[in-house]
Amino acid sequence: MHPRRPDGFDGLGYRSGARDEQGFGGAFPARSFSSASDLSHWVTTPPDIPGSRNLHWGEKSPPYGVPPPSTPLEGPAEEPFPRGGGGGGGGSVPGQSSEQLNRFAGFGIGLASLFTENVLAHPCIVLRRQCQVNYHARLYHLTPFTVINIMYSFNKTQGPRALWKGMGSTFIVQGVTLGAEGIISEFTPLPREISHKWNPKQIGEHLLLKSLTYIVAMPFYSASLIETVQSEIIRDNTGILECIKEGIGRVIGLGVPHSKRLLPLLSLIFPTVLHGVLHYIISSVIQKIVLLILKRKTYNSHLAESTSPVQSMLDAYFPELIANFAASLCSDVILYPLETVLHRLHIQGTRTIIDNTDLGYEVLPINTQYEGMRDCINTIRQEEGMLGFYKGFGAVVIQYTLHAAVLQITKIIYSTLLQNSV
Repeated sequence: MHPRRPDGFDGLGYRSGARDEQGFGGAFPARSFSSASDLSHWVTTPPDIPGSRNLHWGEKSPPYGVPPPSTPLEGPAEEPFPRGGGGGGGGSVPGQSSEQLNRFAGFGIGLASLFTENVLAHPCIVLRRQCQVNYHARLYHLTPFTVINIMYSFNKTQGPRALWKGMGSTFIVQGVTLGAEGIISEFTPLPREISHKWNPKQIGEHLLLKSLTYIVAMPFYSASLIETVQSEIIRDNTGILECIKEGIGRVIGLGVPHSKRLLPLLSLIFPTVLHGVLHYIISSVIQKIVLLILKRKTYNSHLAESTSPVQSMLDAYFPELIANFAASLCSDVILYPLETVLHRLHIQGTRTIIDNTDLGYEVLPINTQYEGMRDCINTIRQEEGMLGFYKGFGAVVIQYTLHAAVLQITKIIYSTLLQNSV
């Protein structure tokens, strides 16, 4: 059964063109559809017509070119066909350039944020992890001033590669995590996202999906951790896929020889999943709270009619970026002691040689003998004190200071571009 409407019907009227003179391809005589009575013959389909205004019972589609009486005309009338670049009166649609700039700027803002999180902040991640696993260290590097000094020493003695080592493996771990989550959610009923009408069962299944994802990515995370803390002095020129090779070797028990102090993967599942799930929960909660506060603030400013067009465009992108920044910062700070324990358990028995974070030169072996998570916590508390859980915390301060600075600079550039285009 064919639909009882012409091919060009769009729910508002019949778009004129060459058919106005020749009918439907010449098969029928020409007919005018300029009156509402003629259009009523065609409005016989259900109200949810794609592209229509969702007509209700008893309503009629208005004639072509005439706006509905109840709706004010908000912009220029829509043309049957887009204007070309040449010809009389051809030109760009008003506001099109600003819309393109808005999209381009939004892409640039997101790209700048990703660059800061994964590239610019990588030296801070390297030094932070080296301090966490260095149980020999007498300097805890709790402030950014000592961290900057030790970074300068590493760069002077080993070159810039010492601060960006293992960056490729971190991207591989992120890719494995996203891929594992997608595959598990496809072949299981576990939801990848939580709907607005959530229930405890749905949240439990979603967290179970996250837990399985962290378990799959766990051996590759261990391999990436080794690459980021291994000293550049004794480091071989490994390929970018070495992380995958080492992760698979960790699972099947092959690859680089390890000592007898190496903890089995089964004993690493609980601390790895605990850290990952808690990090995800804290990040999600903080993100929702910050977004709610920022949206309420934006809504109140719009009600007061004190928001400029430039600020309105900024409100479309920056609240989410600020919420992500705050969520990541809070979760890293709260879970920093647990992360220290987790990294020490992953690195134990791997025969890893790290840099001396007290001097900035020389190397140190990792010879810990923790029996598990509880033993690691008790040993750190007894031998290194409570501040031992926060070794390298100054690198976190530098990392998020750089991130905040990049967001602020990007916001200034974005505002300048929008003001010039308005």
